[in-house]
Amino acid sequence: MTTIHPTSVIGNKAEIGDNVKIGPFSIIENDVKIGNGCEIASHVLVSSGTNLGAGCKIHKGAVLGTDPQDLKFEDEKTFLEIGENTTVREFATLNRATTHSYYTRIGKNCLIMAYAHVAHDCQIGNNVVLANSVNLAGHVIIEDFVGIGGLTPVHQFVKIGTQSFIGGGLRIPKDVPPYILAMGEPLRFAGLNKIGMQRRGFSPETLTALRDAYKILYRQNNTTIEAIDKITEQFPESAEVKHLIGFLESCDRGIIR
Repeated sequence: MTTIHPTSVIGNKAEIGDNVKIGPFSIIENDVKIGNGCEIASHVLVSSGTNLGAGCKIHKGAVLGTDPQDLKFEDEKTFLEIGENTTVREFATLNRATTHSYYTRIGKNCLIMAYAHVAHDCQIGNNVVLANSVNLAGHVIIEDFVGIGGLTPVHQFVKIGTQSFIGGGLRIPKDVPPYILAMGEPLRFAGLNKIGMQRRGFSPETLTALRDAYKILYRQNNTTIEAIDKITEQFPESAEVKHLIGFLESCDRGIIR
């Protein structure tokens, strides 16, 4: 059974699923879709154009789907989509997109911690963790199973590869390749995310192939283009290495060193 606190304000054209809980003083505007089993705490704003998948938990004071902070925005119809079972903690702010992509997207099973900010046109995969006060500029792409430590700003148009982990209190000005640890100032490669990948069932053979591929990229004084050629030649069968190669080929901002 859906329960809505009497002090909340619900738009007449909002679509509220089954078994939803909405706490005191929250505002759900028109043109919002809230999936089954969502829990929305007190003092939450869910603005027009927001779509919450089933089972999401939105904590006190979070602000979802407000206008992008982009001076070129002219009140066009854009959207924020949040996947199933994602948790948004206290006072996080998540903006709708601009007409560049029309959708800001956050995947399934993500954790967006307190005071984090997700700007317009960001595309975040599944099982991503943004720790407290992570700030994403516009157009950031984050693949699946990424973790970013607290108080970390991410430059606009940066891409962060799957299974990577970035330490807290750092600045991310360039693309972060998949499967790695990144730390230091300036941000730099610090080895494979071996423990995280082992926990997710990656085989020793895969870890070895990736380790050797990253030696070519980071330890042999190759340019990125030279490294791509050598990695492609030496590891033609590894799906994970192929993903690394595709990532490197698509980098527009350059990668961390």
